[in-house]
Amino acid sequence: MTKLDMKKQLTHLYGPSANAVSVVDVPAMNYLAVDGRGDPNRAPEYAAAVEALFSLSYALKFAVKKGPHQVDYGVMPLEGLWWAEDMDAFSHGDRSAWQWTMMIMQPEMVTAELAAEQTSIVGSKKVLPSLTAVRFEAFTEGPSAQIMHVGPFSAEGPTIERLHRHIADSGHTLRGKHHEIYLTDIRRADPAKWRTIIRQPFA
Repeated sequence: MTKLDMKKQLTHLYGPSANAVSVVDVPAMNYLAVDGRGDPNRAPEYAAAVEALFSLSYALKFAVKKGPHQVDYGVMPLEGLWWAEDMDAFSHGDRSAWQWTMMIMQPEMVTAELAAEQTSIVGSKKVLPSLTAVRFEAFTEGPSAQIMHVGPFSAEGPTIERLHRHIADSGHTLRGKHHEIYLTDIRRADPAKWRTIIRQPFA
């Protein structure tokens, strides 16, 4: 059986330094994704979206492992695109106005057909209110700057400012949505050790 380590293969995308901003060209990749809005710490739909994404991602992992591909791989980390209709609300912490798309990247062996099949199977076994809202889609970011943030989410401000300043100093402008990739299981780790990739596309 083949074992696939996607984070290792994509180190330039999923393993940036915390000491310096890096520039990457993010290609089209397939994701499971769910849209929503509201404070992620309080909105029930956020927790429901994350549960649905991981439930389906693990079902797909085992389907690929047992299927004709015979490939085993680790489920990729949760990612989030964040924005607000009024970006002042986003910048100043009015989380009730935040909008988000939560995502988990999928390997190339996972197809839309397999995702639909496993959605039906998972839905027959578990009650997951957000499962029917999960979609399978390709997402491309292109030229982006990113850096690793180490510490709690509440302390991301200076890291984000550093990232945006690097983009501006390079003669570029921000494009697309604020992107975070969560490498740490925050249920178990000390907040001081949380590792989050902060990514920002630019033009």
